[in-house]
Amino acid sequence: MQFIIKAYDGKDMLDRRMAVRARHLENMASVKGKVVCAGGLLDDEGKMKGSVLIVDFESRDLLEEYLRTEPYIVEHVWEKVEVEPMNVVIINGEKVGN
Repeated sequence: MQFIIKAYDGKDMLDRRMAVRARHLENMASVKGKVVCAGGLLDDEGKMKGSVLIVDFESRDLLEEYLRTEPYIVEHVWEKVEVEPMNVVIINGEKVGN
């Protein structure tokens, strides 16, 4: 089951985000094959203000287990996290789903 995660940083979190970023990337690498795509949300000036991840976990419970270890959550970088089920149909122009 695929999910889209939109996570918004708290106010003035850019320095903390950058300090935690290596652990965040390591954590995502620990679930290799589960992250369809990921990247930073940018404000109008091109500065990071949050993240978007599209992930594929067998269940919402497994996704929640992963999020409990997410450094941006543990270290309170992300202030607001929205998770919704998603149906990934096309990746890089290739149809992968229905």
